[in-house]
Amino acid sequence: MSEFARVLATLRQIRGLSPFFALDVGRPDDTWHDGAALSHGTALPDTLDLISARYRTRERRVAGSLFFLGYTARLLSPVVAARAVGGAVPDIRPGNLWWRYTPEGLQVRLKDPVAGVGVAESLEPVVEAVHAATSVARGLLWGNAGSSAAGALRTISRSGVDCVASADELFADPPLQGTGEFIPFPGEIAFRRRSCCLYYRLDGGGTCGDCPLSPR
Repeated sequence: MSEFARVLATLRQIRGLSPFFALDVGRPDDTWHDGAALSHGTALPDTLDLISARYRTRERRVAGSLFFLGYTARLLSPVVAARAVGGAVPDIRPGNLWWRYTPEGLQVRLKDPVAGVGVAESLEPVVEAVHAATSVARGLLWGNAGSSAAGALRTISRSGVDCVASADELFADPPLQGTGEFIPFPGEIAFRRRSCCLYYRLDGGGTCGDCPLSPR
């Protein structure tokens, strides 16, 4: 089976686990940005402006955190699912992506169904781009990635897939190592991160389920 076929087969398999893991492939219309626009041009700053307006925040770092939290939820989650089922992990580096921000939130899709690389290499360019645009701490952004990965593992485990080995492997090394810890809880994957995504800084915002801060 070719690489394309293996990746496509994996994408179909994980979509069956949950619509949360759906990741489409192929060139969209011209309302979408090339992944390279995450690091160059005005697409990312303009998107951060939209997020700031949507959530009524003047804190650029909050908008940056919210953007990256959505980014990792939509891209790292299918990567985690692919690893958990032993499939071909798709390439989610910016060079293989299309993306856009709409009133429904961030949307992403792959250019080609090809196999990917590690989490650090896949996400680091975007961490640096968001950090440069907002001064939000890199450690906080990697904490967002850890939270998204743990959330994906929790969803996968509820479908009956054993995720213990995948969790140990994903969080054994940087950049996810040290972003949080798994808490023993019968029949559930529970995770507590070591940084806060800043959602509590929004009007009406509170703390998330994996937040290290006291509930607000």
